[in-house]
Amino acid sequence: MRALLDTNIIVSALIAPAGKPAAIIDAWLDGKFTLLTSAAHVDELRATLERPRVAELLKPYKAGRLVNQIRKLAEDIDPLPLVERSPDSTDDFLLALSEAGKADYLVTGDKGGLLALGRHKGTEIVSARDFAALFA
Repeated sequence: MRALLDTNIIVSALIAPAGKPAAIIDAWLDGKFTLLTSAAHVDELRATLERPRVAELLKPYKAGRLVNQIRKLAEDIDPLPLVERSPDSTDDFLLALSEAGKADYLVTGDKGGLLALGRHKGTEIVSARDFAALFA
């Protein structure tokens, strides 16, 4: 199974280690699915983790360790095709990553945007709860 995680899922995993997003990260680290990433994805994650509101909720070493694990262990997909479909144009790269990486799932908490699409080509767009249920 191939999946990518929206930045909000990764950040939520760091903030709430007992929640569904953290269970998803654990499933990935246990080899239950292949995580897809790209340079744009890692850049967005780093920028989000550096925002003062987010940074104050995290232990820097945990955030740094997870970013390093993603860079080292996730499958890097580049180049990405041009996609213009998301209600929020800043999320189009996630749809491009799902397309180029032939993702089965795109996991997001973006209810008004990506989740509303439901699907992009061969990728099902799901909530953390629905994706975590696959491993329960």
